[in-house]
Amino acid sequence: TAWRVLALGGSELDAVERGCGQCEIDQCDGSVGYGGSPDESGETTLDAMIMDGNTMEVGAVADLRRVKNAIGVARKVIEYTKHTLLVGESASLFAVRMGFPYEDLTTQKSLSLYSEWLNQSCQPNYWKNVVPDSSKSCGPYKRPGKVTCEEKETISQRSVHNHDTETISQRSVHNHDTIGMVVIGASGTVASGTSTNGAVHKIPGRVGDSPIAGAGSYADSTAGGAAATGDGDIMMRFLPSYQAVEYMRMGTDPTVACQKVISRIQKYAPKFFGAIICANTTGSYGAACNKIPGFTQFHFMVSSPLLGEPTEKVVDCI
Repeated sequence: TAWRVLALGGSELDAVERGCGQCEIDQCDGSVGYGGSPDESGETTLDAMIMDGNTMEVGAVADLRRVKNAIGVARKVIEYTKHTLLVGESASLFAVRMGFPYEDLTTQKSLSLYSEWLNQSCQPNYWKNVVPDSSKSCGPYKRPGKVTCEEKETISQRSVHNHDTETISQRSVHNHDTIGMVVIGASGTVASGTSTNGAVHKIPGRVGDSPIAGAGSYADSTAGGAAATGDGDIMMRFLPSYQAVEYMRMGTDPTVACQKVISRIQKYAPKFFGAIICANTTGSYGAACNKIPGFTQFHFMVSSPLLGEPTEKVVDCI
């Protein structure tokens, strides 16, 4: 869809918006758009961003509720405001002012995901160091009061359980995912964007890396663009997309730039689930991913005049 927009004379931003928007409509992988990744209260909320590598303008929305076209709303943030990021209920009100309809983002699938999770004592979840024990119960949670010796023991056990939970969620690759896109125009203009419904069973109000400039994606027409996918809570701490673009600015090959970013995160979180795609202004591209059980290769799509049609590429994780 994005490639067709470019072929018909649309701008790089148009291509990113329409390409990511297509994934929102198609509910790509259940991890983009409505009806996927219900949060702890069963609601699907959306995060998206779009970036213009010529002007360095960014439009982003996070925790967007009851509006399906998150990337479209993000584009309107660039066009009609001097802001960069709008969040939550207020982002939804902005969307309605911009002509987007309120719609229910819940589906039978997201409802059944939610009820299955409740039936499994809310496992896995994203809480730690709370009472009641988040590895065994649904809460509501609060922080522990005065710590007695007995409670200290419980806390250490709890942190072990939490570690298990974390590993499971990282291994079940479909827990986090995103559509991330980098578009390079004929003149070397770069645009990028992302859209996602975030982590499954996230704590309401959680915002991942996707709508954060430099984390979820980054575009600079003097260097290139990058977009990341995976465990946003970890990845956003390293601004991987910004870092990859800076490596490419220094002349690093896109594949190597992606690998260096992944290696950097590995030092702190060896078991993180994540991948990044990189493209420079000459049209060279690459990708890299972190190798963990169940995730040893990363697939991504490329369209270019040389390839003729959209082509799937694969890299081995490092």
